[in-house]
Amino acid sequence: MPTPKQMEKLAAQAVGRPAPRAAAPDAPLPAEYWESVLKDPRAEATGAQMRQRHLSEIQRHVLRISCRRCERTVEIQTADAVRLYGGNAIWKDVAQRLLDNTCQQRTGRHEEDGCWPAFETP
Repeated sequence: MPTPKQMEKLAAQAVGRPAPRAAAPDAPLPAEYWESVLKDPRAEATGAQMRQRHLSEIQRHVLRISCRRCERTVEIQTADAVRLYGGNAIWKDVAQRLLDNTCQQRTGRHEEDGCWPAFETP
C-alpha cells in the first residue's frame, strides 16, 4: 500500500494525462484490435479453408475427424497422414477415407452408406 505522500505524487503525475476513454458498445473496434486478432496463430484458417488444404500445408500436430452419424472419432498425426497418403493429398479426402475404412453404417444404398464427417480442431 503506498504511503499518503506517494499517493499525492502519483495523483500529481496523473493530472496532466487524459483519462482512458472506454469505447461505446456499438462503436467500431480499433484497427489495432483487428491486427492482433489476425496475427493470432489460431486465426490461420477457417474450417472450410482447413478442409481444402494439402496435408503438407497443415501446421497442426494432430488431425481429428468424427462422424456425425455413428459418433466415431479418428485421430491421426499429421506426419503419419503425410507418410500414408502423401503431402499433396487434400485433408477432406484423407478424412473421408479414414472414416470409410472402418465404417459400421453399411446399408447397401449408395446415398445412405458411409460416415458423415464433422471436422474438429484438436
